Amino acid sequence: MGPKDTKKSPAKAVVPAKKAVAPTKKAVAAKKAVLKGTRRIEKKFRSSTTFHRPKTLRLPRVPKYPRRSVPKVPSLDHYTVLRFPLNTESSMKKIEENNTLVFICDVRANKRQIKEAVKVLYKVDALKINTLIRPDGTKKAYVRLPADTEALEVANKIGFI
Repeated sequence: MGPKDTKKSPAKAVVPAKKAVAPTKKAVAAKKAVLKGTRRIEKKFRSSTTFHRPKTLRLPRVPKYPRRSVPKVPSLDHYTVLRFPLNTESSMKKIEENNTLVFICDVRANKRQIKEAVKVLYKVDALKINTLIRPDGTKKAYVRLPADTEALEVANKIGFI
């Protein structure tokens, strides 16, 4: 074995130690944010002794199938609102003297529905509707007609005179 090569590699230039450079403010802020966190948790001041659950998001329902297979048909159509015309002596007197038709109606029907039913079924405009519930539980409607329409003609057209 031969002698080792004693050649030294070129010496690295030794740089004299510089003074530590002061880190920038941004870096210090980043370090502080990482260590402590950025969120500040403040203690909530409670003015009441009772706890109220906070309101959260309420999404609308999205059903997988309809709960009712067939949509409900309105039960009060024009034919069920007006059940039948009343043709007693007192109602005949109303027809002749007051130009008023008298009907027995469904108890759930209101004056607007009665007016609409008379207009659709008998093609007559009603001037005014008065209603009452009789002692037997049915609803009676007095349908006042305008002066240009004769209640007697309408009663004949309906067919109860």
